[in-house]
Amino acid sequence: MSRDAGKPARYADAGVDIDAGNALVEGIAALVRATARPGADAEIGGFGGVFDLKAAKYRDPLLVATTDGVGTKVKIAAETGIHDTIGIDLVAMCVNDLVVQAAEPLFFLDYFATGKLVPETAREVVKGIAEGCRIAGAALIGGETAEMPGLYHLGDYDLAGFAVGAVERGKLLPRRDIGPGDVVLGLAASGVHSNGYSLVRRLVADAGLTWRDHAPFAAGKRVGEALLAPTRIYVKPLLTALARSSGIKGLAHITGGGLTENIPRVLPEEAAVRIDLSRIPVLPVFAWLSRTGSIEPAEMLRTFNSGIGMVAIVEARAAAEVSGILTAEGETVVELGAVEARTGEPVVYDGRLGF
Repeated sequence: MSRDAGKPARYADAGVDIDAGNALVEGIAALVRATARPGADAEIGGFGGVFDLKAAKYRDPLLVATTDGVGTKVKIAAETGIHDTIGIDLVAMCVNDLVVQAAEPLFFLDYFATGKLVPETAREVVKGIAEGCRIAGAALIGGETAEMPGLYHLGDYDLAGFAVGAVERGKLLPRRDIGPGDVVLGLAASGVHSNGYSLVRRLVADAGLTWRDHAPFAAGKRVGEALLAPTRIYVKPLLTALARSSGIKGLAHITGGGLTENIPRVLPEEAAVRIDLSRIPVLPVFAWLSRTGSIEPAEMLRTFNSGIGMVAIVEARAAAEVSGILTAEGETVVELGAVEARTGEPVVYDGRLGF
């Protein structure tokens, strides 16, 4: 239908509400301000965010930058109306990639795109982003909200995140001396985290379940609620371990590709790791996914984290020390195996997953 002849055109007539965007900025100002840290005041409204490295007490820093999203997990948030945790996932996917290089997250920016801006929904999303930043110790110094009718279906939205961190020169990980005898530690995951959700969503549909049904893998929770458990943020425990021990040689964030494809990213060409699968604390959700989809173990290990969200490669002499520090910081730590000379695949598995 064409607009009325002679009626002045307005942006709102095309589906973009500038007033709603302004209301959102006003509504999230306090959330953003709560993420302030040395180096950033976390005020929004300018054309760019500013960070003062000198105020953060860095002497000779290297900057490390990451960007990521949350994949089709965002579809579950949109369809369930549970919007306050997906922002934690967004931050986690970026800052966990920073800390594996021994970088402290300094600041974060987000991009929120939708067909029709609903300020209440967007505020809940930003609330989660601010909480993720608080957990990681990063300042939320800016972001962008894009209202694009015709590109997104009503009620849908997508997210992207951008994080910058710093590490003093000489402290960057992984170290080049990873080699035989080093110990492989695993830090437990909080759930599926933010990878593999295209398959997860298909298996839920194949099982005839809706997001509101009781979850067969999580007592007392609905399917959607259980699958939206936010990605664990490992930043502060790992930074504490790095500060207190010199024994950490490498860290791997276990995301898409699982253990099979992420651990090799920190290994020298001559090194491999041997992992005892029976030591992995498999979460019930992974057992359910495996049974429901008749998924082969090798496919599970390269699609999901299967219960381990972060891997640390540590000098043997420091393994107990590092494990103790991380445990005291609230992590569940298991010794998965050791580094050996590579003769074939970079990740070698013994035993079997516990499902």
